[in-house]
Amino acid sequence: MSQILIEARKRIPGGKNANLRLRKAGMIPAVLYGRGTEPVAISVDPRAVAEIFYSDSGQNTIFSVSVDGGARANAMVKDYQLDPVHGKLIHADFMQIAMDRLLEISVDVELVGDAEGVKAGGLMDFVTRSIDIECLPGDIPGSIPVDVSHLQINDYVRVKNITVDPKIKVLTDPEVVIVTIVPPLKEAAPEEAPAEAAEPEVIKKGKVAEEGAEEEKKKEEE
Repeated sequence: MSQILIEARKRIPGGKNANLRLRKAGMIPAVLYGRGTEPVAISVDPRAVAEIFYSDSGQNTIFSVSVDGGARANAMVKDYQLDPVHGKLIHADFMQIAMDRLLEISVDVELVGDAEGVKAGGLMDFVTRSIDIECLPGDIPGSIPVDVSHLQINDYVRVKNITVDPKIKVLTDPEVVIVTIVPPLKEAAPEEAPAEAAEPEVIKKGKVAEEGAEEEKKKEEE
């Protein structure tokens, strides 16, 4: 578990203006959810939450949260919201967790190695970038590694082909394709230049007639 501590303060849920004032003060609104307890409206420092996202396990990081200086509880980020224009964090939802209870979460897939098929000119298609798993909070992996170094063109890896820790149960359909190597795109054949058009027949006839007239003229002069 990480050493990140989120120090939160209770807040009175308000409307848009209240949240705007909170953000101007350098804080953001958040909600702390707990098993069997009512959600608690809190305010937190967005920089502390950003530290969670930049950690090795990202959104799956387990951290501590303390409300108004009270006892610390283990928690994870349940959801968050970014400003659509500036991309800044403007809201977060936290979920208290029990370290002895199984969790269902989504974990990123990490491709490892250089595929032989890519070296031969193929293209890698990373189809499924995360899979769903079930495990105890302390067993959540930072990512699921998938070795692609042996893949040739037209080879693929399905969920059922990956290896995970025995403590982890994979929930994603085993037939789902994670990554495949597709053949290189064929270059379009260059277009042939159009054949040079022959002179119209009428021109040829004109030339013949002109040549015939010159011969007749020569005969008359003789």
